[in-house]
Amino acid sequence: MSLTEPRMADTTTTVEPPIGGKPARDKSGALMVNSVEKAFRVLSAFGRQHQTLNLSQVAAETGMDLSAAQRFTHTLTRLGYLHKNAETKRFELTAKTLDLGYHFIRGSRLVDRAMPYLMHLSKETEETVNLTMRDATEIIFVSRFLSRHVLNTDVIIGTRMPAYCTAPGIAMLSRLPEDEAMAVIDASDLKAYTPSTTWQRDALREKIRQAAAQGYATAFEEVYLGDASIAAPILDHRGRPEGAVNVAVSCSRYGREEVVARFSALVIAAAHAISRV
Repeated sequence: MSLTEPRMADTTTTVEPPIGGKPARDKSGALMVNSVEKAFRVLSAFGRQHQTLNLSQVAAETGMDLSAAQRFTHTLTRLGYLHKNAETKRFELTAKTLDLGYHFIRGSRLVDRAMPYLMHLSKETEETVNLTMRDATEIIFVSRFLSRHVLNTDVIIGTRMPAYCTAPGIAMLSRLPEDEAMAVIDASDLKAYTPSTTWQRDALREKIRQAAAQGYATAFEEVYLGDASIAAPILDHRGRPEGAVNVAVSCSRYGREEVVARFSALVIAAAHAISRV
């Protein structure tokens, strides 16, 4: 809030009372609406591991009691974001939940600006090309052009991966001040997904420094066996990372040196063209 913005009424500092309790102050900030947070918590409980949930499972996944879970699932069902099976009484997400993602992609200036360059890079390389953004300690795939050489089909638009063990993640971290980049590393759940994962703090610091020096980052079989990736950061008008472009290929078709020799200049050029600096 700016210094000249009028102070809002004190009623904005309270949140909906919990079931059977009194109104409580919102510990996350005066403008936080806890009921909205809870609604999104319910929606986020569903996913690949939990495609359908009954009421008790919703309550367990969200940390709510049964009464609150019932209210939120009922409301989301009435709004069309959840469907309740009349026979099994289990809930699942509906296609309407795609609306927010669709509106983001259609309204994103970064996606709009990047699209012609991603298409050109896809045609020039004939390999899988991705546009990613960072959200805290993770990267999110927001646009994806698949190669005829099929890679990992688990990765779709909306897929999240840890930033520390992906080429786009390291590329974006490399353009942050080092203390800020390492704060992201320290907040991450560092672990080895494969024998090739770089996950120790000091090794990650060195990898970030190397990416900053060369203008691109690489990852070879760090999340999925057989996958290789090379990425360059997209910068905003302040010179901060706004996203990353990467080319993903199969390790069975390219060696490490060949990935760098063939694709590093291309991803750097594409990222530079999309950047606003």
